[in-house]
Amino acid sequence: MKPIRTMKFVSLRTGLSVHTIRVWEKRYGAVRPVRASNNRRLYSEQDVERLGLLQQATAAGHAIGQIARAPLVELRRLVKESSDARPVRRSVSKSAAQDLVPALTTEALAAIEAFDGVALNTLFDRAAAELGSPGVLQKFMAPLAERVGESWRDGAFKIAHEHFATEHISDFLGKFARPYSENVSASHLVVATPTGQLHELGAIIAAAAARSQGWRTTYLGAGLPIHELAGAVRNLQPRAVALSLVFPPNDAELAKDLMKLRKLLPAECALLVGGRSAAGYKEELRKIKAIHVETLAAFYPVLDKLTRTKSQLDCARRRAMV
Repeated sequence: MKPIRTMKFVSLRTGLSVHTIRVWEKRYGAVRPVRASNNRRLYSEQDVERLGLLQQATAAGHAIGQIARAPLVELRRLVKESSDARPVRRSVSKSAAQDLVPALTTEALAAIEAFDGVALNTLFDRAAAELGSPGVLQKFMAPLAERVGESWRDGAFKIAHEHFATEHISDFLGKFARPYSENVSASHLVVATPTGQLHELGAIIAAAAARSQGWRTTYLGAGLPIHELAGAVRNLQPRAVALSLVFPPNDAELAKDLMKLRKLLPAECALLVGGRSAAGYKEELRKIKAIHVETLAAFYPVLDKLTRTKSQLDCARRRAMV
């Protein structure tokens, strides 16, 4: 069938954002438009119908990764069954809930692109209910934050989109982890991003992850000068400091700041460094004996080890006082 429709037309017809159409096309192979002489994508009526059906099916709870390449007849059947079944909502198994993550992420990116806070908060609540803790952080929030950063770097998102996402994710995680943050005798973690590191979603998620493990946390924000951070640490006396490094991965001034920071921190204060750009400072991290946390999943055992070490140190201090 002759491709005759532009992406803008498809977006208006289906209700899908341009960003979502691109993701479904590139990542999942949902449609294969052709290119016009001016390099614009052109879609057939069959493509338009397919994307419309996929929009309805994912809205009903089907994972885009499982249905993106299904035949049209199968998509029509899924949409009809979903329509007939409303408003009944079936419970979701653990494996099925995990399969929903790609669809939830795609919908969240579309909501961020549209600055739709109501839709975004609804998706967050759904992800938390179906994935639980720490699943919602590891499997949904952390990958979503990375995708937001990628979209900004690729030019698909403006800085306003990232600020919008940061505000809503921060607000949600503050409420989500609140029940875990009341123990004043718990191990204390200070979280920040240093000067030049203005992307704070990773730091916010790390703080929420620590709270979900019973830690007290103090979040000092993005772009904090090293001397300011060190001064706050002297006052707060935390068990550890966590830094998130996202972009750029090769800041010579930041490399110098990391070397300075270790000298300014108390010897007993552990320094944890994560984020997608942390590997770019691997040599500095090795020299200052910082703990490089490569993934959110790896963050939890690091916290557990620091908690056990703190307990052992506290016991040793009490024995010494007897």
